[in-house]
Amino acid sequence: MTVTETPTFAEEWADWHTRHEAARADGHGFLAITGLTWLTAEPQRIAGVPGEWWTGPGGPVVRLADGEELVVGGTTVHGEHAFGEVPERGGVDAVAGDVVIEVARRGGADVVRPRDPANPVLTAYTGTPAYEADPRWRVTGTYVPFDQPRPTTVGSVVEGLEHVYDAPGRIEFTLEGRELTLTAFDGATPGSFMVLFTDETSGVTTYAANRSLKVGAPDADGTVVLDFNRATNLPCAYTVFATCPLPPAENRLPIAVEAGEKKPAA
Repeated sequence: MTVTETPTFAEEWADWHTRHEAARADGHGFLAITGLTWLTAEPQRIAGVPGEWWTGPGGPVVRLADGEELVVGGTTVHGEHAFGEVPERGGVDAVAGDVVIEVARRGGADVVRPRDPANPVLTAYTGTPAYEADPRWRVTGTYVPFDQPRPTTVGSVVEGLEHVYDAPGRIEFTLEGRELTLTAFDGATPGSFMVLFTDETSGVTTYAANRSLKVGAPDADGTVVLDFNRATNLPCAYTVFATCPLPPAENRLPIAVEAGEKKPAA
């Protein structure tokens, strides 16, 4: 009979971090972004991208010259192509050879961000350092829903840009002997949450502007698990072409969370 050993806490974390790093280094991930163009009503050319681009009440539009083409939704397009209205924090991809062109909407404005697997930021990437996994940074908390989601305006790493998220509730927990609270936003999967925060390590050993933590859906009694060992950097820690949100003021923790990802390697 073969006995299968249960992975240790550190082994589980190492496996998670390896997978997270692999996703971050994807050939068309945010490390591949080569530029950020804010579209206006005036048609403009974008370096490394076919066509002239502009936006209006109906959303982004591209006009391709003779001999230029893009692939959108699996269909090759020529001439003038309208992408339609793009929802906030949404996006559509257009493909030109090896380059994927992200057509998105951020802070009420339409943007274009090419993603090229040959981008030096991606090809030179060697990984992100992190604190050693430690179970003391994995704590349980209680999710307390608001009577109704609260529209919460937060700043951005882009000066003058604001993001608005609906906050469904807050998470209360105790860490390092302190009773703390974090405002939670909706996560990528139904019932889950995303928390943006800073702490006393921010700007010292960790990225100054923000870190992000995914939190699974609460149990029936509201119990959730916050594993700060899995706190990660947002794209703005790696590229100037990101539009990342800043944490709400109440999510600035008055302790040093010596867990999770540190500043990216220089």
